[in-house]
Amino acid sequence: MELGNQMKKYRGEMKLSQDALAEKIYVSRQTISNWETGKNYPDVNSLIRMSEVFGVSVDVLLKGDVEEMKKIIKEDDIHDFYKMSWLYTILFFLVLVTPIPLVKFLGFWGLGIWGVLAAVVIVYAIKIEKKKKTLNIQTYREISAFLEGKTLDEIEAAREEGKRPYQKVFLGIVAGVIALVVSIIMIYIFK
Repeated sequence: MELGNQMKKYRGEMKLSQDALAEKIYVSRQTISNWETGKNYPDVNSLIRMSEVFGVSVDVLLKGDVEEMKKIIKEDDIHDFYKMSWLYTILFFLVLVTPIPLVKFLGFWGLGIWGVLAAVVIVYAIKIEKKKKTLNIQTYREISAFLEGKTLDEIEAAREEGKRPYQKVFLGIVAGVIALVVSIIMIYIFK
């Protein structure tokens, strides 16, 4: 992290030892050492005191770290979204293929198990939709760009935003057709 380098630089310019800096901002020498080596990060009060001691703004101290933090946060978001998407895909597939075998072999209990599985899929679908709203991604192109760590330019984003209502209707129709097909298959098997 850049903060450690900035601390060393300003401490060197002011000819302060780690002990002297620690005394001025009311922390231990070990804490200063940990910050400079990047083992941990100072709290806001310590950053403000440090900026006062060095005579620079907090922004100057953190320059570079903010961009790195944004990158880490975005990478975490991408990883979480990717994980949730795969889990949802697997669960959705199970909901589609397991109702007939479960009911055939376990009867009423199989239907209950399938109901619980379907409820879990619905919960994950809601979580994914909330995540998509939080990350401002809705369409396939937006999601693809997000997973690649990119963003769409303003014109492309506006076009994709215009598609959102139609895609929701289309997905609703597809879900209805799938439910109808599964129902017909179940009726045929249980006759």
